[in-house]
Amino acid sequence: MKNNDRALEVFKRLKKLYPDAHCELNHSNAYELLVATILSAQCTDVRVNMVTPALFKKYPTPQSLAKAKLPDVEEAIKSINFFRNKSKSLISCAQSLVSDHNGEVPKTVEELSELAGVGRKTANVVLGNAFNINTGIVVDTHVKRTAHLLGLTKQTDPAKVEVDLMKLFPNEAWTDLSHLLIFLGRRTCIARRPQCDLCVLKDICESKNKSLKAQVKAKGDTKPKVARKAASPK
Repeated sequence: MKNNDRALEVFKRLKKLYPDAHCELNHSNAYELLVATILSAQCTDVRVNMVTPALFKKYPTPQSLAKAKLPDVEEAIKSINFFRNKSKSLISCAQSLVSDHNGEVPKTVEELSELAGVGRKTANVVLGNAFNINTGIVVDTHVKRTAHLLGLTKQTDPAKVEVDLMKLFPNEAWTDLSHLLIFLGRRTCIARRPQCDLCVLKDICESKNKSLKAQVKAKGDTKPKVARKAASPK
């Protein structure tokens, strides 16, 4: 199956399997999503969701977070990986939102990327989920791994994986695609214990098909080899 055809079939099947696929970082507005996404770097969504309710209650707006004291923010998010650096980023980011954007979250990758703690991935998350603006595809560990296994890319660098996926899928599908592949990676195509036999993509998964071919070849090589007759000495 060609990559373009596989891509459309992957999206179709996953959309049917996970019709409610969504961003699993709890938020009620763009500011909260921005903060949660900054916190989620090298940290699970589950852990972030445990921390943000109290954080958002204490700092409900960019203005309140911009005035926060560093030790207070550190204490509020101390269970998050790299909480000290992230605390600095959160305060700096909020200050920039207040001073440069009237307290509003900007709606372009370029402006978002200028904020502390924000890169292209975070910008894509915020734009796609808070504003329904598809500027790119969020490539986290689940997306990178499942896209590679499915044969949608041969790249391992997230930026290059994103480029490959953007070529295969229509713009309007980019945000949904990230959610669908993340759901697949967390629920079925689990890194250390993939449930291939239960996967709706098993018949079109390049990795699964390669594995089956290898098994067939291995079985075909089990025939006993006939030893060559030693040459008679002259």
